[in-house]
Parts: sequence; structure tokens; C-alpha cells
Amino acid sequence: MKHLKRGRKLSRTRKQRKALLKTMLGNFILQERIKTTEAKAKELKEKVEKIISRAKKILAGPKGADLSQVKFLRSQLPRSIKAETLKKIAQRFSGRKGGYTRVVKIGQRRSDGAKMAIIELIKEETHAGKIS
Repeated sequence: MKHLKRGRKLSRTRKQRKALLKTMLGNFILQERIKTTEAKAKELKEKVEKIISRAKKILAGPKGADLSQVKFLRSQLPRSIKAETLKKIAQRFSGRKGGYTRVVKIGQRRSDGAKMAIIELIKEETHAGKIS
């Protein structure tokens, strides 16, 4: 039975899946928008939300805050991601409690018919509640 089992297997072993999501996460943070399959986009969205929330907690806490949070972020992100990049994104969403990403479905890929999607960071909200 698949009770309480979360996530998609993406036709890969555990190590391959972890490496794929780690590299996708790094590229997403650098580019803020990528095109991929729907399943990968949905998995990536879950990871990105957790990473940004943790980064916000570190940013909001006292200097030298919870070392375990910092270690967790370093383990989840590739080495190419610098702390300044993550801080910039965390500051951008400091007033928001969640929902940092958007998955837009764009139809099927021509070659194999895979369902494609674009995942992107949302833009900042204005005070009137409208997206700028």
C-alpha cells in the first residue's frame, strides 16, 4: 500500500531522483523560471517552497541563527548557489507566507507527447494585492 508515501518516482532510482531535483533546484534559483515536464515541475515546486521558507527563517532570526537550518539548506542546494542569491530571494518574499512559485501548463511536447509546464517565481505583490 502507498499510504503516507509522498512524491513522484520520475522513473529514476532514489539517488538519480535526488540529483535531478538538486540540479533543477539550482538552475531554478539562478534563472527564476524553467521549462520542464508537469511532474518534475510539481516536485520542484514543493522543494522550492521549503527552501525559501527556511531561508526566510534564517534571515528573520538573529545573526548566526540556527546552524542546523543553514546546514540543511547547504545540503539541499548545489554548491554553485551563493548565499547572496538565496538571501535576495528570501528578502523578496519576506512579506509573503507561502505560494512563492507558479506552475503554468503549456501543453504537450511534440516529440514524445509529454505534458510540459513552466515553473516560475511569482512577482512581488503591490499593497493593493495585485500582481505587478
